[in-house]
Amino acid sequence: MSDKATLEYKGRKFDFPVIEGTEKELAIDIKTLRSTTGMITLDPGYKNTGSCESAITFLDGEKGILRYRGYSIEELAEKADFLEVAYLLIFGELPTKEQLEKFDTDIKAESHVDEDVKKILDGFPKAAHPMGVLSSLTSALIAFNPSSVNVSSEEAMYKSIVRILGKFPVLVAWTLRKREGLPLDYGDDSLGYVENIVKMMFKKPNRDYKKNPIMVDALDKLLILHADHEQNCSTSTVRIVGSSHAGLFTSLSAGISALWGPLHGGANQAVIEMLEAIKEDGGDTKKYMAKAKDKNDPFRLMGFGHRVYKNFDPRARIIKKSADEVLGDLGIDDPVLDIAKGLEKEALEDPYFVDRKLYPNVDFYSGIIYRALGIPTEMFTVMFALGRLPGWIAQWREMRLRNEPIGRPRQVYIGANLRPFKALKNR
Repeated sequence: MSDKATLEYKGRKFDFPVIEGTEKELAIDIKTLRSTTGMITLDPGYKNTGSCESAITFLDGEKGILRYRGYSIEELAEKADFLEVAYLLIFGELPTKEQLEKFDTDIKAESHVDEDVKKILDGFPKAAHPMGVLSSLTSALIAFNPSSVNVSSEEAMYKSIVRILGKFPVLVAWTLRKREGLPLDYGDDSLGYVENIVKMMFKKPNRDYKKNPIMVDALDKLLILHADHEQNCSTSTVRIVGSSHAGLFTSLSAGISALWGPLHGGANQAVIEMLEAIKEDGGDTKKYMAKAKDKNDPFRLMGFGHRVYKNFDPRARIIKKSADEVLGDLGIDDPVLDIAKGLEKEALEDPYFVDRKLYPNVDFYSGIIYRALGIPTEMFTVMFALGRLPGWIAQWREMRLRNEPIGRPRQVYIGANLRPFKALKNR
């Protein structure tokens, strides 16, 4: 294999190094392209452009592989909990028992959110979209923690990380409770990280909280499956904002805003909205499967297939089992979820979908689970953000420790050439 790639243009040849990753991925290093050739590359959406080297997540869409720090997503979802996975993503190794206990203790010590944040929350109407509220509250934390993170100090970096891991679930719970008109809650330090999140979100003021192990386990797995996904839109946003040496909270707030879009974190919300539309139209799943196969029909089947995974989404294999358990345990009578199960069955058996590998993806199953758990549709992307938090932190930390240069994409200008200014009376 050659260790260089050659670009030939107008009789001139230019050599560029070829980089090989640990999973045999190849990349042409073009950082000197403009200085040596006077040209740039044009790659809308950056589908073929690597913005960084990263040791955090490996993704192979063709083979349906997802690994965090070398560990398969299947094994992590089965054997680890969300806090262990968060530690792994951020610090590179699975924690020892002592490290995990300290991590948990330090996060709980930072879980108090300044009471003045409630005043900011009070300023939002109930109808405000939860993602807008969460992004604003995350950004507002900067006002209560104004000092920038000293990235050369492991202690300062660690303090900032446990602080946001402690406060972010509180902001998520408050966002939900504000929408539902419930009193704000700080949770219970005697509970595990995910169970405490469940209690903060759902505890009613007039009744005792009772743990539902299947509910907690399903949410734990969903958070693990959403924890990181390589250089996607929101993760790239966190890195590029952080590359300006913006602080962690600022960078995370930008990532939340990027996640908000329906083409990214809003996909599981779109699944439920599609299912509700089918219900309103009579609930005929066969009719909508036929519409999905009709190239001339604008209808799009949400939650099936994936932009990256060209085979079955490995996360969907894992969470399907949890979805079945949740629906079976809770015994919910919901026609929308019945429609979801009908679409799933038909898609897994229909040759059109099987041949094209248009299988239900993680957004399909996560939307079903969130609805079954009683989480409002508008909160789905907030839950996605909660799961993605450790991945964003890990990516931001890696970028700062590697001292990556500020992100500054180029462009190919296609506007007007130089032209004289016309006085207002002559226009």
